[in-house]
Amino acid sequence: MRKQPNSKMCFVCGMKNIAGLKAFFYEQEDGSVLAKFTPQDIHQGYPGRLHGGIATAILDETIGRAIMVRYGEEIWGVTVELRVRFKAPVPLGQELRVIGRITRDTRRVFEGEGELLLADGTVAVVAQGKYLKLSLEAIGTFDPEEQEWRVVPD
Repeated sequence: MRKQPNSKMCFVCGMKNIAGLKAFFYEQEDGSVLAKFTPQDIHQGYPGRLHGGIATAILDETIGRAIMVRYGEEIWGVTVELRVRFKAPVPLGQELRVIGRITRDTRRVFEGEGELLLADGTVAVVAQGKYLKLSLEAIGTFDPEEQEWRVVPD
């Protein structure tokens, strides 16, 4: 498994974002991406439960990062559409896993799907998304040094 980089302030992967998830991402042999994170009290919706918007954010990021397995950091995904279905409550304080994979890849867009898995393997949230393929320069200014874009040890 190749580990993907984290950044400084991203809500999902930022190591210095005090409200962030601090998720780690691993490229799998089958071309999917595995994310691991442990939601805290600051991430709750209802008491003891992960907020649905945060579950959506980690699924969006994980599916979007799956394109890096194919193209490295040359191509990034910008979300065009995301559909989410909530199947089970997601507890706080437990390590959770998210799997994201590409299901269709064309010249300008890619589509993907993912699942948020509870500690016991139960699928709690599923998502399908469509993403525009862009270079990082086309998305905005990004200084890898300033953003501390690097692989962080577990």
